[in-house]
Amino acid sequence: MPQSPVPAERQVRLEPSGRSFVVNPGETILEAALRQGVGLPYGCRNGACGACKGRLKSGSLAYGEHQDRAITQAEKDAGKALTCCTTPQSDIVLEIRELAGLKDLTIRTLPARVERIDMPAEDVAVLFLKLPAAERLQFLAGQYIDVLMKGGVRRSYSMANAPHDDTHLQLHVRRTPGGAFSKYVFEEMKERAIIRFEGPLGAFYLREDSDKPMILLAGGTGFAPVKAVIEHAFHKGIDRQMVLYWGVRTLRDLYLPELPVKWQEDHDNFTFIPVLSEPGPEDDWVGRRGFVHQAVLDDFPSLAGYQVYACGAPAMTDIARKTFVEQRGLPDDEFYCDAFTYAAKMP
Repeated sequence: MPQSPVPAERQVRLEPSGRSFVVNPGETILEAALRQGVGLPYGCRNGACGACKGRLKSGSLAYGEHQDRAITQAEKDAGKALTCCTTPQSDIVLEIRELAGLKDLTIRTLPARVERIDMPAEDVAVLFLKLPAAERLQFLAGQYIDVLMKGGVRRSYSMANAPHDDTHLQLHVRRTPGGAFSKYVFEEMKERAIIRFEGPLGAFYLREDSDKPMILLAGGTGFAPVKAVIEHAFHKGIDRQMVLYWGVRTLRDLYLPELPVKWQEDHDNFTFIPVLSEPGPEDDWVGRRGFVHQAVLDDFPSLAGYQVYACGAPAMTDIARKTFVEQRGLPDDEFYCDAFTYAAKMP
């Protein structure tokens, strides 16, 4: 009886860097890149955000599960491809930017103890996680970790602390109906509980090699990684202009309002603009109203010379990217995004 052929490993060559790496049978391109220390852009790792998009120059790919919002059929027809949910069917050439900042980071699985739980709002918990005494996590400001739960469930949370402030890892957790980890945090978690996580993950981090002014968009607890990016910039003495737009529904959803107010008082290059979409009568709100991306459109006739860092729900980040690029001339590769999506189950 003839034996089935053994699946072959495939070679990926990146352009314009010329770097090559091998993808083992059953691996996605991104999994192979991360395993071999190749810094490719990515976000959710499960075909939901589109952050890992490149252009297939030659060869063929097979897609696993992914969402249409991450890559459209028209984009596929034009040669674009995701790396997080595709396996090469031949040797391929992929045009994609390598990220030098990621290449020296090691993704690790570690335990952490919950040392403190703050509740700045009734539906937001701030967790302070302490690593074992001999451990430190090397990461970039804005990256996230995957909390590992029973049954292979993962939940992704951005680290709200900058790398220089790594005594504790800080996570901002919003109570989410049906959310596996948020239910545990709000109903069961006690101080000194032990959790396991994998990280650092993601390509949302401050590009320090640029001198462009920055616009930062945060929706709800999307404030967490934006906070890390801003505090890192302050720590490094970066004097680029920064404008933070924090969009929430009501005044109480600005769960740490005093922090960006103090940043604005202490730093001439920083401006804070809160935007409420549904302020109530009790808020007595006289500030900006509406959608947070619209506030940026109203304030900036051109974004051609800017970088934008956006974190929040996909509906917000998608419309921000589209309108900023198409209506305000923002270079598409200067929009850095961390959209709220669910991570894949553990293998």
